[in-house]
Amino acid sequence: MYLLLAAHADGAALLELAAGGAPHPASPEPRVIGAAELAGVVLQLEKRRPRWIWHRTQDWYPSLLAAGVELERCYDLALCGAILAHSEFTAHTAYARNAEKLTQDDELQQPPRVLQPPPPPADQGALFDDPALRQAPRHSVEELREEYAAQQDALSQAGAGSQPDNRKQRLQLLLAAESAGAMIAAEMQHAGVPWRTELHEEILADHLGPRPPQGHRPAKLEALTTELRQLLNSPSLNPDSPQELMRALHRNGIEVKTTRQWELKESSHAAIGPLLAYKKLSRLHAANGWAWLDAWVKDGRFQPEYVVGGVVSGRWASRGGGALQIPRQIRGAVHADPGHKLIVADASQLEPRVLVALAQDSKMAEAARDKDLYAGIAAQGFGGDRAKAKGALLGAIYGATTGESGRLMPQLARTYPRAVGFVENAARQGEAGKTVTSRLGRSTPPPSEGWLRSQRSATAEEQRRADSLARSRGRFTRNFVVQGSAADWAACWLAELRRRLRAMRTGGVPAGELVFFLHDEVMVHCPDEAVGDCIVAIEEAANAAKELLFGRIPVEFPVSVAVVDSYDKAK
Repeated sequence: MYLLLAAHADGAALLELAAGGAPHPASPEPRVIGAAELAGVVLQLEKRRPRWIWHRTQDWYPSLLAAGVELERCYDLALCGAILAHSEFTAHTAYARNAEKLTQDDELQQPPRVLQPPPPPADQGALFDDPALRQAPRHSVEELREEYAAQQDALSQAGAGSQPDNRKQRLQLLLAAESAGAMIAAEMQHAGVPWRTELHEEILADHLGPRPPQGHRPAKLEALTTELRQLLNSPSLNPDSPQELMRALHRNGIEVKTTRQWELKESSHAAIGPLLAYKKLSRLHAANGWAWLDAWVKDGRFQPEYVVGGVVSGRWASRGGGALQIPRQIRGAVHADPGHKLIVADASQLEPRVLVALAQDSKMAEAARDKDLYAGIAAQGFGGDRAKAKGALLGAIYGATTGESGRLMPQLARTYPRAVGFVENAARQGEAGKTVTSRLGRSTPPPSEGWLRSQRSATAEEQRRADSLARSRGRFTRNFVVQGSAADWAACWLAELRRRLRAMRTGGVPAGELVFFLHDEVMVHCPDEAVGDCIVAIEEAANAAKELLFGRIPVEFPVSVAVVDSYDKAK
């Protein structure tokens, strides 16, 4: 059963759809539901286990969660449409031809997300009075129904002429996992990361000194500022100003082009140590200091907004709060509630193992049977030197052609021709302006018109620039096939884990909650007595994700698990 939910001037419009996307005979007209009764109606309909169809999960689900309504399944038209618009599997369809295209360069040129104020609390009673919702484009039920039907038509054509590689089934799995990810993101935002404000304040006091008045530096930063002014003979120096700092450094014979740590360390001047200490503490104060704590932590929970598919490879991003960059200095503040534990699990060496599965390299698969893939590779071809094996393999995935990684590449290629050949082929495709695709069907955006024009350049100077741009795109596509497929695996892992945790509930009480996700790492917050069951769920979900993507293959995807009271103890 499919239920389509759309914004309507008088409330919410609800339409029942048959599996094929056409209106159900018993419900030819959409039902309009007032904002006040929406949660109750959705809760009753959820008993029929429908798949909810809406434009964006983030438009609906947070408010429903705030009203105590949790859903099982959805289909996110915006996320799925973005995949279908670019996927190599559907490139021949009318849907893909008519879709607005995002080029690779457009993606790379988007401005970085900056710290934003936290979103206002969800208010179910004022769902359609929210200014943010009023400004968002509204789509009628008919428009959403037509969009869903068009997407299903494109999906149905994904397997045309491509059997037996099951492209349709793989793409269908990706759309389901992406939509599940959107629900998980909303649920994690609603649940929040357990956060102890008093511990965070203790950490800040230990590193920075007492909380300063607004607009003033903390005591330790002020002391370092005084020291730097003396050492650099600059009485009014503001070390937060890059221009002032560079001028002061140059006046003292410290000839650096940037104030990056690696470059500063090349100087032996007495000011370098205090300057590096200042920069480290300044980052903590700016990114996760008292202002951040006031803005982002409420009632013992950090509740950022995750952006599913926020990176072109399918990895998540976050909007405000730096959710995907919790620095080690403050991880001690991420603390389980009394009677609970944090289970922090990460997929060990995920991207290299994904490459083994994609390339079907049987020799590297033998090395991967050990928990430490790099040690296995070192034993097979690098005289037991794990560091060299790791450098060579990561160099192959990321396109390192110079330095130690480049020097080791021939040895890696001789030992593992299938694995190295797989990423090399992806690089050549990218250099030629072609598309590469993840295991489940997420494809690279096409190159921009500017890139294509550069490849048609005539002069020698223009040709050198064109070659450089081609190699850059080749490095991007080389990594995309691996990182994108790893993101596919992680999406399935998350969805499978969510399903298992839901099945473990007793009387509606969760046995464990997903509260954090970062690329190949998950965090589950659970009661002490449920730790064992949650670990089993995490490990079984990881194995299920492997089989969903690759079938029963002789490649292990081990998961490292730590059961801790606070996040800083996990690694």
